Amino acid sequence: MKLHEYQAKSIFADAGIPVPDSRLATSVDEALDAVDEIGYPAAIKAQVHVGGRGKAGGIKIATDREEAEAYADEILGMDLKGYTVDRVLVEAGVDFVDELYVGVTMDRGEGKPVLMVSTEGGVNIEEVAEENPDAIAREHVDPAFGLHPYQARKVVYEAGVDADVALDVASILSTLYDLYEENDASEIEVNPVMITEDRDVVAADAVMNIDEDALFRQPDLAEMAEESYEDDLERKAGEYGFDYVRLSGNVGIIGNGAGLVMTTLDLVDYYGGAPANFLDIGGGAKAERVTQALDMVFSDDNVDAVVFNIFGGITRGDEVAKGINEALAQFDEIPKKVVVRLAGTNAEEGMEILNTDLVEVEKTLEDAVQRAVKNAEEVTQ
Repeated sequence: MKLHEYQAKSIFADAGIPVPDSRLATSVDEALDAVDEIGYPAAIKAQVHVGGRGKAGGIKIATDREEAEAYADEILGMDLKGYTVDRVLVEAGVDFVDELYVGVTMDRGEGKPVLMVSTEGGVNIEEVAEENPDAIAREHVDPAFGLHPYQARKVVYEAGVDADVALDVASILSTLYDLYEENDASEIEVNPVMITEDRDVVAADAVMNIDEDALFRQPDLAEMAEESYEDDLERKAGEYGFDYVRLSGNVGIIGNGAGLVMTTLDLVDYYGGAPANFLDIGGGAKAERVTQALDMVFSDDNVDAVVFNIFGGITRGDEVAKGINEALAQFDEIPKKVVVRLAGTNAEEGMEILNTDLVEVEKTLEDAVQRAVKNAEEVTQ
């Protein structure tokens, strides 16, 4: 679960990390009221879960009321990398002379959390890691013993942070680790940490992602979940109770069981296609749930074709077939070709029920995937 910047900064501030004075606004009038309270210059920042907001026009610095009104009107409602901006964070400008990156995440290769610090802040840290990996200092933490203060100091000095602000940066890093551990975070970072001319250290940005499986331990964070959807598709997935993972391809995938879905993803890749999503409808899916799953995939603009892979165990093939027919009957024209493969409990009954005027049917998973990949290729040609 991703937190918005304003949500993460509220948590950071409560923990003692210095952050700029800010206000949340959902309208131009609210943004102007906020700027009047904060003063100029002020940053007006789109609150959406995408990187590179500044380059995409989602962050503007206003030096007077006229600019603030124009920027707020421009950013609110804008389409930012596919996401509609419905709120902005109005924040006091920071007069800085240097930018740093600090963060904590899980190094799955090592099986330990890792602290990261770089003097190349303010840019995409993934690009830094790829182009100049030596620019990022790292320190692993044994979760059994926690972070020792010397480790935070060590990684800060190894990164080459100026000595006069190093201890302040180490303090922020230590607090970030505490928040990472206490809140079941999967990632937490500040990019950039700004250093002012007076040598103050300020967290000018905030990223905090929470392990969704741990939300039962984090009731306060769980209340923020509804506000953390990236777009209408994720909001719909939340309403339906699906774990919908968007991928970079164009072949939509629906299956019952995580292993079956993963197998289908691998086969799509094997036969030259690119998966668009991961969607598991669960082991006991009824017709209504199948209808919801198809609605989800049809709503994904990245999807050009769909493969529906069901193995009947708890789920009955005839129930799935009924759901597919009901879902497709809602459309005057089927928006994307659907290939269905049914096997297992009541699979034959399901095949007889399926409306083959609306879907294509294959007996084997390999054939179903190959046809779906071909369908997607035809759309893009």
